[in-house]
Amino acid sequence: MRFGIVLFTSDRGITPADAARAAEERGFDSFYVPEHTHIPIRRDAAHPHTGTSELPDDRYTRTLDPWVALGTAAAVTSRIELSTAVALPTESDPITLAKTIATLDHLSGGRVTIGAGFGWNTDELTDHGVPGNKRRTVLREYMEAMRTLWTEEEAAYSGEFISFGPSWAWPKPVQSHIPLLIGAGGTEKTFKWIARSGDGWITTPYESDVSASTTLLMKHWQEAGREGTPRVVALAGKPDPEQLSAWAAAGVTDAVFGLPDKSADEVLAYLDRLAAKLAPLGLGAPSA
Repeated sequence: MRFGIVLFTSDRGITPADAARAAEERGFDSFYVPEHTHIPIRRDAAHPHTGTSELPDDRYTRTLDPWVALGTAAAVTSRIELSTAVALPTESDPITLAKTIATLDHLSGGRVTIGAGFGWNTDELTDHGVPGNKRRTVLREYMEAMRTLWTEEEAAYSGEFISFGPSWAWPKPVQSHIPLLIGAGGTEKTFKWIARSGDGWITTPYESDVSASTTLLMKHWQEAGREGTPRVVALAGKPDPEQLSAWAAAGVTDAVFGLPDKSADEVLAYLDRLAAKLAPLGLGAPSA
């Protein structure tokens, strides 16, 4: 099992660059940051955890741009995977976003993974012109369009929400296929989308039975005729060896731990303690 870190970025506390560098130095495999462009003050959409318009954390209103944050992390690291948990690609122009992600993958030596969400905050999506009831379709089209720009010498795409004629776009990503992981509740609808258009799943912090959900994902993956197995990234609380062992047996490939919203010194001390607990479980061991 691989181990990662997620930093709920904000304009205070430890910087993404310092957190990513410290995580890499301690042997972690991946570094994740989230995205919200803005939070409308008046919202009809309920947060999936609180069930109301109340937010569980004020950092939702203060998140840094994920791709700029990962760019600063890329500049001070050499190995760690650079990812999002989760980004909201439907809130950006896909042609521009394709350029941003390709540039980051190019400059980082092929270390980018996209963790994307459909967007629980439909009011936020509305401000970007994305119909809430079409957000899965929009994400599929945007990803297809971006992959065309990343892989074709003369790229073109025609869809309901994004269309462009034959175009040149460089740089191309270092990776032949930038992985797409979907962060959403473990439902049939989510897993059917992943089996058709994604490469894996990021659990929500509120998933009640990761092992059972992973079994359902595998079922849809196989029914869709996909080869291999999907990547499964589970958001973990404390490093519980028994839980991690059960997850690994169920097909979880990565366990990711959140950093506390504290000062840089306190975050680094937390990382030291976490790394010490995970070392006996394989943190920092060479990949097979």
